[in-house]
Amino acid sequence: MHHLITGVLRAGIAVAIALGLFGQIVVIPTTAADEVDLFPAYAPFAAPYSATAILGVACVQVALAALWRLLGMVRQGAIFSPRAFRWVDIIIGSSVVATTLAVGAAAHLTLAEIPSPDDGMDALSGLAAAIAAAGVGASFAMLTLIMRSLVRRATALRTEMAGVI
Repeated sequence: MHHLITGVLRAGIAVAIALGLFGQIVVIPTTAADEVDLFPAYAPFAAPYSATAILGVACVQVALAALWRLLGMVRQGAIFSPRAFRWVDIIIGSSVVATTLAVGAAAHLTLAEIPSPDDGMDALSGLAAAIAAAGVGASFAMLTLIMRSLVRRATALRTEMAGVI
């Protein structure tokens, strides 16, 4: 892979991690506080849902950091080595944790009695977002598992070819 492409990808990863950090420190707590100010009945739910959102963003950041390392391995020509699997496993693990958080939020929104202003659309929108996040997360984890098996197969073929040559 060309060094310019990996450099651009790494710059995008750095920006995404920084934006996630800004979201964790500023956006999520501020939004939760604003919602509690507008609708005080949300107060008992602000801290748990904020923590869940912050942890979800942290899972994405962990996956991005692992992707950063994989890009470094591509640059070095070492992507088809057994060390790459550690980073792919980290990506899979972080996506599973994020998906579990989304499933937990969806389950809570489905089962709990959450007060909602006026027509209840706030809770329904949150439920729809949690279900969508769980679906996307599960799909991503399965896709990454498939890609991991392809990389494992390519690594085995490369090792076999190196032994023959």
